[in-house]
Amino acid sequence: MSAKLQTITRRATLADLPAVLELQKLAFLSEAELLGDYNISPLKQTLPEKEAEWRKGLILVTQSPNGERIVGSVQAIEEKGRVLVGKLIVDPKWQNQGLATDLLKALEKIFGPTTYELHTSSKSLKNLHLYHKIGYQEVKRAPMTDSVDFVYLEKTI
Repeated sequence: MSAKLQTITRRATLADLPAVLELQKLAFLSEAELLGDYNISPLKQTLPEKEAEWRKGLILVTQSPNGERIVGSVQAIEEKGRVLVGKLIVDPKWQNQGLATDLLKALEKIFGPTTYELHTSSKSLKNLHLYHKIGYQEVKRAPMTDSVDFVYLEKTI
């Protein structure tokens, strides 16, 4: 087993957002392929929309070990005493190295003990496996399309 990468996770700056948006579009291509729908909102999001999310909540980024590029990101916003987690993304070339887990743990360190909520599609088996592995429990499903559900998960710490 190789040594864990020494990446840098920090709060995103306004200047980071074009790179985050570019990475988001790259990372969500696999989700679009699973769903057979390239019209999903993460692929259509604009930079002004991403900037509005940044102003309203928190966006974390993970940089490569040399700091030259952003290879992961996650968003969160605190609402009604809960943390809503969204757009957890990792560059496909950097997946399966613990970066998504590290990003979620960084959110937990910032927000502390509370309930964390997120959702994914029922076809996103890799995502569901990760979320269950780190303590998220499925709380409900809701139709997304005729053949796919949104799966809502929570974790309380």
